[in-house]
Amino acid sequence: MMWMLFALLSATLLGFYDVFKKRSLGGNAVIPVLFLNTLFCSLIFVPLLPSIPFGGWHEQRYVVLKSLIVLSSWAFGYVGIKNLPLTLVGPINATRPVMVLLGALLVFGERLNVYQWIGVVFAVVSFFLLSRSGKKEGIDFRHNKWVVCVVLAALLGAVSGLYDKFLMAPVESGGVGMNRMMVQSYYNFYQCLIMGIVLLTVWLPKRRSSTPFRWDWCIPLISIFLSAADFVYFYALSLDDALVSVVSMVRRSSVIVSFLVGAFLFRERNLASKAFDLAMVLIGMVFLFIGSL
Repeated sequence: MMWMLFALLSATLLGFYDVFKKRSLGGNAVIPVLFLNTLFCSLIFVPLLPSIPFGGWHEQRYVVLKSLIVLSSWAFGYVGIKNLPLTLVGPINATRPVMVLLGALLVFGERLNVYQWIGVVFAVVSFFLLSRSGKKEGIDFRHNKWVVCVVLAALLGAVSGLYDKFLMAPVESGGVGMNRMMVQSYYNFYQCLIMGIVLLTVWLPKRRSSTPFRWDWCIPLISIFLSAADFVYFYALSLDDALVSVVSMVRRSSVIVSFLVGAFLFRERNLASKAFDLAMVLIGMVFLFIGSL
């Protein structure tokens, strides 16, 4: 069960990643912050490139697709977390394991047991309760575009989690059998390249009429904590008997860190109601975990 310990470590790092992301985006332009995140993530892995196999276009095309999936998820997530309370965004993101679980059911043929179905029900109920809590702050889940962005980010994140399992799985098991370090290193490079093009063609020409960019020292911390969380996550998936549904579920327990910081550092509102909603999410995660043992 070593992969479980690494999943927990990844969750902790990911919680602080969300905190630094929220802090950096406050009153700041999204595209430059996202570009710098991809740039710093790429620079972190540059020293490792000589020792990492390139694999040729046959494998790199899979990495390019992963880059597009993850970058799309980040873009929606950045916009959403900038405009919504962290104590609301975190619990929504925490429902991602249910999406992964249902995806594993459809894609990999994994069968859900009674405990896992109970976890799915709790997740659905918690999302309904979150919409109720959001209304207390004037946020209508059905018509709020920022909520839609967060939900889309979670859906794409779930797709990325399933795709990771496909990439890491041995060829004899129906996967690609790719080196985890190659995936992590090169997908950051491709994301930086894509965001560089977006920065130059979309944001730069209109920067004077849009939200200005300001430097914040939390921006490089986004990349550092994300890279560390992803490194541990990929390592957990590469271990024997690692279950993608469980690893993804434990990884989303990062919401506890982000929720506490949102409550005490950002002093967000309606904490009692949101705490109950979060408890429902966590109970659902416990049932998912029990059902996956």
